[in-house]
Amino acid sequence: MKVAVIGAGAWGTALAISAASAVGTSSLPRHQITLWVRDAGQLAAMQAQKVNSRYLPGMALPDALLLAGGSDASLDALLGRPQDLIVIATPIAALRGMLQRMLHLEAPVAWLCKGFEAPVRDSAPSLKPFGLLAHEIRAQTAIDLRAGALSGPSFAQEVARGQPTALVAASEHAEVREALVTAFHGPTLRVYANDDIVGVEVGGAVKNVLAIATGLCDGLNLGLNARAALITRGLAEMTRLGLALGARPETFTGLSGLGDLVLTATGDLSRNRKVGLLLAQGQSLAQAVASLGHVAEGVYCARTVVQRAQGLGVEMPISEAVVALLDGQVKPAAAVAALMGRDPAAELH
Repeated sequence: MKVAVIGAGAWGTALAISAASAVGTSSLPRHQITLWVRDAGQLAAMQAQKVNSRYLPGMALPDALLLAGGSDASLDALLGRPQDLIVIATPIAALRGMLQRMLHLEAPVAWLCKGFEAPVRDSAPSLKPFGLLAHEIRAQTAIDLRAGALSGPSFAQEVARGQPTALVAASEHAEVREALVTAFHGPTLRVYANDDIVGVEVGGAVKNVLAIATGLCDGLNLGLNARAALITRGLAEMTRLGLALGARPETFTGLSGLGDLVLTATGDLSRNRKVGLLLAQGQSLAQAVASLGHVAEGVYCARTVVQRAQGLGVEMPISEAVVALLDGQVKPAAAVAALMGRDPAAELH
């Protein structure tokens, strides 16, 4: 397959490395992968060093991996060549613009970003006052594009190292799911197909917010009992919002729901969990975000998660506590106290 990966952050680079690597004893790569790098300086460094030292240091780029980029013209040229799959590996803030550039494409398109777009400030009646999930952005900007998401519990470093990982190819279009499976399923990366893109994207967005809460819990040394309770009740919140948006309940017990939540809420490589840890240590939000060097999507989409939930009449107390914490309305200990002080309720509610 010919696959173009647009965006050379950690996750896009890791997937490009995986798909361009040789299989077994063969010296031949699995696919022809082109990784597009937005920044010309980063592109030059990657070409010279054969590593993405900015986002994925220590992970060698396969010789077969093609590099392009440095300008909008290079992106147009890449998209103008025949491709079997286009993968958008940018933050969700850039997804709308990328989809608008791809309206003419016949190849399947998939995005890697998780979260909600920031609310669009526009008076047009077709736009919503809250941020949108990726599939909602596509429905608004590129309705005829065959597209979907690649999601699931995954740290870029482990995928690049070839450590066992399972992902979900989510789309309403069977050809998109099939293209993602063909491109990325391999000896160390298992890709499952799922047509519930709403559930997959809700899981991918809300787990980032909940990971901030579990990082806070761990940073305050509240114990493993508290962490388990927070993850479990967080899964209930995620499921309630997903069902209200039209998802299927079983999606949230799968890789993009429970799986991604457990990884992001407990893994030391989780940027969102790290934000919670740093806030618990007394750092300001600005200090915590600046220390990461990467995007922590939970910081930027927490408010939209709560806005969507409130608009649908869905109760999400953990997410609401995270927003209050990020806004500086409460201190870490007070946020936990507020959750523990809630009135008793039935568990399955």
